[in-house]
Amino acid sequence: MTGPISAFRQEARRWLEANVPSEPSPEDGPASREYVLNWQKTQARGGWAGIAWPKELGGRGLSVLEQIVWFEEYARAGAPSPLNASFVMLNHAGPTLIACGTPEQKAYHLPKILSGDVLWCQGFSEPGAGSDLGSLKCRGRVEGDELVIDGTKIWSSFADVAEWQELLIRTDPTASTSKALTWVICPMDAPGITVRPIRTMAGPHKYCEVFYDGVRVPLANVVGGLNNGWATAMSTLSFERGTAALALLIGYTLKVEQLLAACPQNRPELRLRLARLRAEGASIRAATYRFALDCEDSVPDASGSLMRLSFAEFTQRVAAAAIDLYGIAAPEVVGMHGWGHDYLDVFSETIAGGTAEIQRNIIAERVLGLPKGPR
Repeated sequence: MTGPISAFRQEARRWLEANVPSEPSPEDGPASREYVLNWQKTQARGGWAGIAWPKELGGRGLSVLEQIVWFEEYARAGAPSPLNASFVMLNHAGPTLIACGTPEQKAYHLPKILSGDVLWCQGFSEPGAGSDLGSLKCRGRVEGDELVIDGTKIWSSFADVAEWQELLIRTDPTASTSKALTWVICPMDAPGITVRPIRTMAGPHKYCEVFYDGVRVPLANVVGGLNNGWATAMSTLSFERGTAALALLIGYTLKVEQLLAACPQNRPELRLRLARLRAEGASIRAATYRFALDCEDSVPDASGSLMRLSFAEFTQRVAAAAIDLYGIAAPEVVGMHGWGHDYLDVFSETIAGGTAEIQRNIIAERVLGLPKGPR
């Protein structure tokens, strides 16, 4: 097969084969930060940073079809996981700034993101407000040309090594949810911020709790308008729930093929289970491709939750099948980069970005048009 897409695939494959790091990423801390930023710098030098971003904003401006080809080759080459410390800045902060940011915000932040000079983290969830963002209590009051922020956020991935945070706060305590919140760019070195890393059951200190005590942020850092943070946050989450983890999904479909190849013929029930996972992965992959192509010229809509939920539950089933295939003490399972770590880590997939229950509510109400459940 020849043509522009085939030539593009060969270009991407050659570059990845020559540049993908030979060592796996450290799981947390400064070493993880250095690894992720070095990989981002490598991609920037090679012209592969921000492949979906507009050319006028420093990206490559690739079509959705070219992005899909890139993700396929990225997964095939075993490139660093897209769910590393760069995920928020590339798939949350950057796209949200492109969609909702001011010219000044775009000019300052987008080049630093693409060039691998900074990291971003997310400040949405709170101890009492995870998937239900309408219940968050971290507050910001306007004083002159600043917001003064007090409260707590939790499950903020890599907040201990990030320079910036996409922060969602309550700025109007009397308004309804849609008019009460504000999305703000928060510098993580601002006085009054304390970060406490949290160790997960998989081992790494991947998440953090963040405390804000009179933290002052310029009103110029508000994205999408004061008290309009709900709409801005929905833009942020729509990117995550759609195609942000496409390379990881493709990687998991390739892993299913590897598991099938390793599964002996005398385990027919497990082979059938893996064959069903192969079919499930292919269907999710096809649906995600279709979703990406349909949203090429617009912000992803609520149907992205279909892909997010399906992907999350698929990864958990694949990891469980791998444990059953190899056994808990097998070399393929033990260690930080074994299936045991993956099995424990993917439990978070049906929690992060909105729990499985929240995703089902979104699908029911916003995609299928069913009546809203009790609040």
